[in-house]
Amino acid sequence: MLAFLSLIFLAGFTLLCISLLKTYHHLPEKELKRRARAGDVVAQGLYKAAAYGFSLRVLLWLMVGVSSGLFFVVLNSSVPPALAVLGAVALIWFGFAWLPQARVTSFSTRLATGLSPALAWLLSYAHPLFDRIVSFIRRHRPVRIHTGLYQKEDLLELINQQQVQADNRMTEEELRIASSALTFADQSIGDRMTPRRVVKTVAADSAIGPVLMSDLHDSGHSRFPVLGNEPEQFVGTLFQRDIIDAKSGGHVRDVMKPDVYYVHEERPLSDALQAFLKTKHHLFIVVNSFEEFVGIITIEDVLEQIIGQAIIDEFDKYDDMRAVAARHADADRSARGDKVIE
Repeated sequence: MLAFLSLIFLAGFTLLCISLLKTYHHLPEKELKRRARAGDVVAQGLYKAAAYGFSLRVLLWLMVGVSSGLFFVVLNSSVPPALAVLGAVALIWFGFAWLPQARVTSFSTRLATGLSPALAWLLSYAHPLFDRIVSFIRRHRPVRIHTGLYQKEDLLELINQQQVQADNRMTEEELRIASSALTFADQSIGDRMTPRRVVKTVAADSAIGPVLMSDLHDSGHSRFPVLGNEPEQFVGTLFQRDIIDAKSGGHVRDVMKPDVYYVHEERPLSDALQAFLKTKHHLFIVVNSFEEFVGIITIEDVLEQIIGQAIIDEFDKYDDMRAVAARHADADRSARGDKVIE
């Protein structure tokens, strides 16, 4: 009778410790701490013990090891071998296979909350020793936790799963920006440029005055490539804001920025971003493999792809100007037989 009661107690204690392990760690420690700080009473109760982190795991697994070991010893010495094997298999299956996979119930949560003060008291004495042991092991045998991610597509899949997660607290905008930032380099400069047919250029010898200012404003752009005396000979960049305070009678070459930079249409957008950051210039001339002028790209074009929405500056007249340019770009690529990326 005493052996039977001992077996019941040891088996129950083993299952209790495994249940506590599952309950205390069914949420990441950081999330449990956030909920506790937000005033969640249950999280506050659980966090009293969970705050000890790895030491709590060591303590509970130590209890599981001792109690299950004693259970097998008593079982082997108290019952016939066949029943001993059956009892051992039952405990291993129920405690180490089924129970860890079962959902956390309200009863197990209340039980873990009620036992937290006692476990916290034990850990207040055991934690210094456990911490030294864990530090020694990690120093001589570092623990590397694999994220489960191998390439960009894995992270994108994780972001997509986060969108439909029931307790997700990330906004749709945050997830969109994260996804766009990961995929913007998949686009080429040619995919996001403003095609030549809708680019407004300015001659360096053009006189500054109301006619020019009205013409530039009506274009819906704020930056303009400046042409020299020869066709497709770019000599600078004109910013619309630079001519606002310019005296009438001057010429474009007097107020333009003399810097001109070129990028190839087949290069990825990430190259354009690096070039923008390095040169601090906000407009590049886009050329093809024959060094022909095919369009322009601005830093806004790259940023729009990163954040996943249009950027309209104070000089843009039409909100859909870049959408119009994108349609022209698709038409150009279709005419050349290129594949249009949706």
